[in-house]
Amino acid sequence: YCDHFLQLNGSEITSCSWEPQNVESVSEPSLWVTGIVIAVVYTLIITVGLIGNITLIRTLCTVKSMRNVPNLFMSSLAFGDVLLLVTCAPVDASRYLTDKWLFGRVGCKLIPFIQLMSVGVSVFTLTALAADRYKAIVKPMDMPTSHATAKVSVRACAIWILSMVLAVPEAIFSDLHTFQITQTNESFRTCAPYPLEGDLHPKIHSMASFLIFYVIPLLIISVYYFFIARSLTQSVMNMSVEGNVPVRQMESRKRLAKTVLVLTGLFALCWLPSHAIYLYRSFHYSQVDTSTIHFTASVAARILAFTNSCVNPFALYMLSKSFQKQFDKQLCCCYPHCSLRAQSTVRSNTRGSSLKSTHDHTLASFSPTSGRGQGAMAVL
Repeated sequence: YCDHFLQLNGSEITSCSWEPQNVESVSEPSLWVTGIVIAVVYTLIITVGLIGNITLIRTLCTVKSMRNVPNLFMSSLAFGDVLLLVTCAPVDASRYLTDKWLFGRVGCKLIPFIQLMSVGVSVFTLTALAADRYKAIVKPMDMPTSHATAKVSVRACAIWILSMVLAVPEAIFSDLHTFQITQTNESFRTCAPYPLEGDLHPKIHSMASFLIFYVIPLLIISVYYFFIARSLTQSVMNMSVEGNVPVRQMESRKRLAKTVLVLTGLFALCWLPSHAIYLYRSFHYSQVDTSTIHFTASVAARILAFTNSCVNPFALYMLSKSFQKQFDKQLCCCYPHCSLRAQSTVRSNTRGSSLKSTHDHTLASFSPTSGRGQGAMAVL
């Protein structure tokens, strides 16, 4: 927002009452090249993220064996990432190419609202996934057996509604403001996330965002995983702790718990620098560091935050063989040559498996009952 333009221009903006420190002069061509490079990086993130998340949503919606409770949450998470990449990422990239706000007053209120809502959907969905894994591993007898899909759909909708409600102040306070550059006697009009008078509002805004959309959800997830880890440790020491839960089912639940933990770790890693820099700026509101180092760190933090919206599908791809197989099939649908090659590989593997099973007299392992069991255990 306005601190971004201050960094690019290296000038004092009197309407914000800022006294920039460590001002470094940068030529216009250099700024233009920097803006283009940053925009290219954003374009790469948007492209990769849309391909990954749309393929993930398509996979989880079209493959019957993957329509389960955790994957409904994953679909909601992916949809929130798509919304962020389509709306907020291009706007964020445009800020590095021009010092004018191009999206009007409606865009000034809508874009910050969508961004904060998407962040809320991500972190609250991860919290719901952690709660689901807690029930599945620590209290498996409490898992709902009827209308599970409907109940999860209601919870997913509730997460979206909660995220929208918490993002409403962002739409209320964000507005267009005119800024005056004293060194050049120029002015420009751009979008600012809160009123410019005083420094109390930015402090409240940054602390509230950090606590509600980062610290509190991650603390809740940590508590859930503490009990999950304790239960798994006890199950190793005493195999009877899980009752009549099949071993393969427990192993599947452990793998999914690991997947949710990895996604949570990626969220925490990607969003921490952005929160840290925003807190630093808010508590040093009257003195903004316009050095190249600070500008680079700010850009890197923003890019890392948006990167979180494109890494989840590929994290799932690396952690889950069943998802990897279905993901490849969905991608191959768009490329006939790839599809034909995949079908040829499947037929070759099937013939090899059949010959081996015939040779070893183990045809019973390919019985329909065994196949259904494997399909039922497919998660993510």
